Amino acid sequence: MRGCKIRSIHPLPVMQRRQTLQLAAAIGTTLAMSPIQSSVADNGQAAGTPSSARPLTDLGQLPGLRPSPRMPVLFVGHGSPMNVIEDTRWRRGWQAMGRQFGNHADAQYPKPQLILAISAHWLTRGWAVTGMAQPATIHDFGGFPQALFDMRYPAPGWPQVAEGIGAAMRNPPVAVEDFEWGLDHGTWSVLQPMFPAADIPVIQLSLDYSRPPHEHLALGRQLRALREQGVLIVGSGNTVHNLRAVARQVPDNQAHSWAVEFDDFAARHISSGNHAELANFLTLGNLAKMAHPTHDHFLPLLHTAGAAHEGEAPTYFNEGFQLASIGMRSVLWG
Repeated sequence: MRGCKIRSIHPLPVMQRRQTLQLAAAIGTTLAMSPIQSSVADNGQAAGTPSSARPLTDLGQLPGLRPSPRMPVLFVGHGSPMNVIEDTRWRRGWQAMGRQFGNHADAQYPKPQLILAISAHWLTRGWAVTGMAQPATIHDFGGFPQALFDMRYPAPGWPQVAEGIGAAMRNPPVAVEDFEWGLDHGTWSVLQPMFPAADIPVIQLSLDYSRPPHEHLALGRQLRALREQGVLIVGSGNTVHNLRAVARQVPDNQAHSWAVEFDDFAARHISSGNHAELANFLTLGNLAKMAHPTHDHFLPLLHTAGAAHEGEAPTYFNEGFQLASIGMRSVLWG
């Protein structure tokens, strides 16, 4: 699993807009483009239980969680939803990563007590966590085979811990959403291959797209304390994500030149630990806009980078590109 390098990336010329839209339609990429949820309270927080209404809690001592050896942090490039039902190299990489957790002889890490998932596909004004006992499997896409819509990931939630997270996080405040959301495909499409038994509770954390990138990095730093309580933090997005530039016919080791350049930027600052510069990606101007016409898929990377401790060396897996414009680079810290 460690250090699996893609050694031959061949840049492609930028394709014409009309061609890319046709290619997107051909692969069924009518994905929900991470809409801002309508359930927004008047005070700008996501709808649910506001943190001010809950008793103060310490994020490092949440009720229900036990102290544990420090868990790693994962950022996973999820790419097309089809990866969860097809035998792709990406799915095999997720399966291999999942086998590193557990009580068996080859495991590198203990089985998580809880997974905190941060998906590019749940955007809110104000941050929120899912607080229901049985989160629904959300199929937030269209134009794909019925087999994908038939998928369910019946992992339980953990309302007690969700309430504790909401009570502990005051700056920014985090609401507890217990009726509208669930686990979207950014979460379940990677967790199903990693942990197919679906027996680890999952809480999903939303993204406040209205806030600047450095605030997402800062919130990730607050999450570090969860790692000492058996919580596996999993961010799910992509280092590059431009559906208008997909090219279905190219192999996984090819990508547009701008996609390679932006992925190299991300890898450089992940490897050096310069996460502040990683959060300054918008200063790259047109390069950032090509790599992320909307940057929802980059924000989970900032949360997970923030949750990594200073000096924690990253390990890459699933490096490469899907459809020439989706960066699949995934990262393990710890």
